[in-house]
Amino acid sequence: MSIEVIGITKLYGNQKALNKISFTIDKPEIVGFLGPNGAGKSTMMKILTTYLKATSGSAKINGFNVNNNPKRVQQSVGYLPEHNPLYTELYVREYLNFNANIYNVTKEHIDEVIELTGLTPEAHKKIGQLSKGYRQRVGLACALLHNPDVLILDEPTTGLDPNQLVDIRHLIKQIGKTKTVFLSTHIMQEVEAMCDRVIIINKGEIVADNNLKDLRKEKEQTVIVEFDYRVEDTFLLALPKVDRVVNIHDFVYEITFNTSEDMRSHVFDFAYDNQLKILQLNQKNASLESLFRDLTKN
Repeated sequence: MSIEVIGITKLYGNQKALNKISFTIDKPEIVGFLGPNGAGKSTMMKILTTYLKATSGSAKINGFNVNNNPKRVQQSVGYLPEHNPLYTELYVREYLNFNANIYNVTKEHIDEVIELTGLTPEAHKKIGQLSKGYRQRVGLACALLHNPDVLILDEPTTGLDPNQLVDIRHLIKQIGKTKTVFLSTHIMQEVEAMCDRVIIINKGEIVADNNLKDLRKEKEQTVIVEFDYRVEDTFLLALPKVDRVVNIHDFVYEITFNTSEDMRSHVFDFAYDNQLKILQLNQKNASLESLFRDLTKN
């Protein structure tokens, strides 16, 4: 097992941040750690990276106990915290060289990491001159310097614009082909775009642990459609296998079908038959969003 967590509990005074958390993660696998703010995600990650000690329970990274073998754990883990700590007055290559000396990493490997993370065109710049997206790349490059088997990322896409999101998602998926990636987020779309599996935590307890493929097999899907004209809900409810219709605003409708079949073609046919233009037509995984809401609303 790349990551093994058994009965981890963490107390801050009388407050229980984690309550008997247990899970295992194999390699290679990208696992999303989902939960509302304050659910205990960052606390769990800090325990796995040896920054915090659990009150009780045990955790192992690549077979090394986080309490008994912290140095071996640190050698096995690359960590990108939520607030990426960077020396903004240093140049990109200078900063990576500084960190590489800690791990005794060769110059050739620094060049490989710079290329892998797409930093080549920015490597000559000071970190303070970089965009948020490129600063995240620097943090990822630093986490990958010592070629760890496990990568732990705490909110890696927070604050990125849409173009930067696509780039970072692609990079994480590439890394996940050969390494274990454990990333925390509260954004459903990030999990759907990158992860193989999702663990949902609420108030310090695991409330779900599912493969995304299994979630997508659930017989529910939601289609978001925008027409060029208002449509009565009763007409949309007449579509096959419709469960409910919600007029979100203006001419935008959220149609939920009780089937795993892709129903966008039926919506397109409806628009054609009724001489309507479709301005947008998107499908979203309603099952993951519904599951998250149901499990974390209290």
